[in-house]
Amino acid sequence: MRWSGQELGVEQAGTLPGLAKLNNLVRSVQTPEFAGVTFHEVLAKSALNKVPGPSPMPFGWTINPYRGCSHACLYCLHPDTVITMADGREKLLRHVEIGDEVLGTRKAGRYRRFAPAKVVAKWATKKPAFRVSLADGTVLIASGDHRFLTDRGWKHVTGTMSGAGQRPYLTTGNRLMGFGRAGIDAQVSTSSVDYATGYLTGMIRGDGLLFRGEYTRANGGPSTIHQFRLALADDEALTRTRTYLEQIGIPTATFSFARAHEGRRAMTAIRTARRAHFEQITALIEWPSDPSDAWVAGYLGGIFDAEGSCSRGILRISNKDDGVLTAIERCLDRFELPFAREPERPNGVSTIRLVGGLPKRNAFFAIAQPAITRKLALAGTAVKTVADLRVTAIEPLGETLDLIDITTTTGDFIANGVVSHNCFARPTHTYLDLDAGDDFDRQIIVKVNVADVLRPELARPSWRHEPVALGTNTDPYQRAEGRYALMPGIIEALTTSGTPFSILTKGTLLRRDLPLLADAATHVPVDLAMSIAVYDHELQQSVEPGTPSTKARLATVTAVREAGLDCTVFMMPILPYLTDTRAHLDEALRQAKAAGATAVIYGALHLKPGVKPWFMQWLEREHPDLVPKYRSMYYGNVTYAPKDYRRWLGERMRPLIRAHGLQRGREDVVTGGVRSSGAGTPKAAPPFDVLAPSLDPAALF
Repeated sequence: MRWSGQELGVEQAGTLPGLAKLNNLVRSVQTPEFAGVTFHEVLAKSALNKVPGPSPMPFGWTINPYRGCSHACLYCLHPDTVITMADGREKLLRHVEIGDEVLGTRKAGRYRRFAPAKVVAKWATKKPAFRVSLADGTVLIASGDHRFLTDRGWKHVTGTMSGAGQRPYLTTGNRLMGFGRAGIDAQVSTSSVDYATGYLTGMIRGDGLLFRGEYTRANGGPSTIHQFRLALADDEALTRTRTYLEQIGIPTATFSFARAHEGRRAMTAIRTARRAHFEQITALIEWPSDPSDAWVAGYLGGIFDAEGSCSRGILRISNKDDGVLTAIERCLDRFELPFAREPERPNGVSTIRLVGGLPKRNAFFAIAQPAITRKLALAGTAVKTVADLRVTAIEPLGETLDLIDITTTTGDFIANGVVSHNCFARPTHTYLDLDAGDDFDRQIIVKVNVADVLRPELARPSWRHEPVALGTNTDPYQRAEGRYALMPGIIEALTTSGTPFSILTKGTLLRRDLPLLADAATHVPVDLAMSIAVYDHELQQSVEPGTPSTKARLATVTAVREAGLDCTVFMMPILPYLTDTRAHLDEALRQAKAAGATAVIYGALHLKPGVKPWFMQWLEREHPDLVPKYRSMYYGNVTYAPKDYRRWLGERMRPLIRAHGLQRGREDVVTGGVRSSGAGTPKAAPPFDVLAPSLDPAALF
């Protein structure tokens, strides 16, 4: 569609001069979720775009809910940042995967509360790094673009008071929100011998039964009974205990100890009656004279699983045995965890209560690593800052580091104990007097009513239900889609009208809509394709900063296949002298096949006039030795790679595609392959070297 000739909407002051052509502009929005990005929300008069003139593409219509792409965001943290998971456990950011549930936050009335959040995207990049130090000892390594929640709102690590870099930024004295991670060194491995021994000591002394008894045999001779038994309602702790015992050569039998009844859960038990096992366990749980940190952490984990509780945010451990209680106190002292012993109850039970609020509770869990998940949950707890999380220093590290970020369904996550925010086609921008480089990344046109105008267009008697393609100009699953959620309405409108459609994306946010797409595929032909052009991690992060990694996109291919849908991989664009070696192409196809891809479409890089200057700037910066070669291939106004190169590339690719079983199964594959609903004869797709130049590289690169 053209923007001209549309009715005047709400005039928005302060927008860029070229946007005056958007007569339907509702407002221009800058939001903390997308620092440096402006969303220009428009009311489109049409949604369907007719492919102009004769086209080699086997579809005649496209839908572009966005112009521009917010995939270029670069908000990142160090890979060793500790992420709090939804179940209360912790995981290094480098090990967090798409689909994991982490702990985020949601506004509930006047308060912000911790809430589960699913990871929907993960990507890496290289950025200059900064160290943010907090008064309690918590340290954060992040890019200058990253944002943390303060008691005065979201703030970037760095910024300025005026000029192009103006934005809210951290200064010393700002107070971050969360519980911090002070005093917690690297986690002890729960598979270490000392941790396992400490855990068994705490568990068995807390809740186990060791019985030795004498009885008289039928023949009158004396005999001795040896029995070990442990009965628990939580299988996680029972399984960990049984595993640790097996690792030291003590197998146990499992049996049902008590059935569930009103107010009480069922209990399962493990036991052994062998004398050798009894004596081995008895020796194992003797108090050590000089326990290691790992033993102490294990003991706290075991005794908490056996006798601990965490109700209304208060962590308690109860027992009658003064020796057990004294050991708890010494272990808490070892890790400087404050506590109080409550008065003994009439039944002889005493309780040790952890003090210091959520920061100390979180520290206890990080150190002790108990097995029982239900006792760890933080979801629903109000976000209150008890620890001293004042910023004391913000220091540039003076080096560029590999950094990682994730996108979650709540828009945030907990990093090193503080609330951290997510970090979420070019030539068309020149029509609006915007450049095809930086503006394409930062000035995003959003057709907020696209689904509403699409429905009546599809209901017209003249609509022939021809295939519609999404993703041929700009990515419909760019990170902005996480904010605007336009695709579900588009999918529903196309499906309800009986219109076949295809989607090409490099955004892992596609996984959000897989249930909807799987249902749509039962009514109309639906074809999905992932754009995965570069399979060298370092090169991919250089040429596609801020986008989901190749690994994350391949995982999305797998998710599409697991949803029962085919998924084509677009190896476009192939970069001359960079990604066109036989080794790179063969490895790329191997990875695509392993991920479950059903076909591969490839094409050489082509550079439209509005894109060429930006690509050449990147090439001059990153690969200056290749500049003369590219200039000879794409000289003057030449857009496409030379025919001889495309022919050579086809001769290299076709045998590899056949060898990996990734050839197209039908001749109507485009962005995954949409069948024409015309006279029953599908259109033929063009050869690969013709197909490639027909797509806007902004959607693929």
